[in-house]
Amino acid sequence: MSNLVYSKNLFSGTREELVQILRDTLSEKRFQHVLNVEKSAIELAERNNGDRERASIAGLIHDYAKERSDETFITVIKQKHLDPDLLNWGNAIWHGIVGAELIHDELGILDNEILTSIVKHTTGDVDMTLLDKIVYVADFIEESRTFPGAVEARKIATVNLDTAVGFETKHTLSYLIDTDKKVYPKTILTFNKWVAE
Repeated sequence: MSNLVYSKNLFSGTREELVQILRDTLSEKRFQHVLNVEKSAIELAERNNGDRERASIAGLIHDYAKERSDETFITVIKQKHLDPDLLNWGNAIWHGIVGAELIHDELGILDNEILTSIVKHTTGDVDMTLLDKIVYVADFIEESRTFPGAVEARKIATVNLDTAVGFETKHTLSYLIDTDKKVYPKTILTFNKWVAE
């Protein structure tokens, strides 16, 4: 457990209060995952001179909306006039892009840097801030991940965050192709920026 004290008014309560909201909102497995991502995100922030508080909050809330119904996401997309193309996708994309809207409205977290890192945490982006990279990589390398390449990804992340972004993007794209899944266009742009020569 992190002993980080929130002092920047990015969230209206304490870290403990945010953790309790997540404990009440998420399944036990998802709750443990977000705690692990927070831990990895703080470590990456410390290693890369990042903002530990933003890393903690973003790590904890990145999957806040992951277990919501499709109907919830579709309603938000329509009510907030988000890109209509989002209706052609599903939870894997929605829980980041649309989830940031739910985080803004339900948790009152208005910090643009945090919200943007939530939007980008599954697809990456051509332009990524340090926090975007931290959340993207922390989600991939957290300690309960056991996929082939997880150990290598953790090692890379301790050396170079940009290289870790590229490794993760290539791994994710390969998985999507190997399993005949649709590839969100931004994921291809992320690959072209962070992986392709």
